[in-house]
Amino acid sequence: VQLQASGGGLVQPGGSLRLSCAASGRTFSSYGMGWFRQAPGKEREFVAAISWRGGTTYFADSVKGRFTISRDNAMNTVYLEMNSLKPEDTAVYYCATEATGRGDPGRPFDNWGQGTEVTVSS
Repeated sequence: VQLQASGGGLVQPGGSLRLSCAASGRTFSSYGMGWFRQAPGKEREFVAAISWRGGTTYFADSVKGRFTISRDNAMNTVYLEMNSLKPEDTAVYYCATEATGRGDPGRPFDNWGQGTEVTVSS
């Protein structure tokens, strides 16, 4: 499966963005999916994940209550809705697959797509 993230851009603090991750291949619906981010000079970190049917979601503490993850298996797409954005959310955001379908952030993620850059600044 190949992944392509999109939807990034420049937004003011307190604003919102919706990221999309489109997948190629017919096995998308069997994967758990995750979003990660990497800020300049920092290591990549987990943001959110979702199970293969969308019934279970996981979030980093730093984004709980502000970000929502969802998926549309018919469209082979996973979304990250980001609200109340803060300057510390500035990063390149990546999506990736999780093979068991659980989306458990403790499991390995792979098939990393190209990221999309999010900048939160006034």
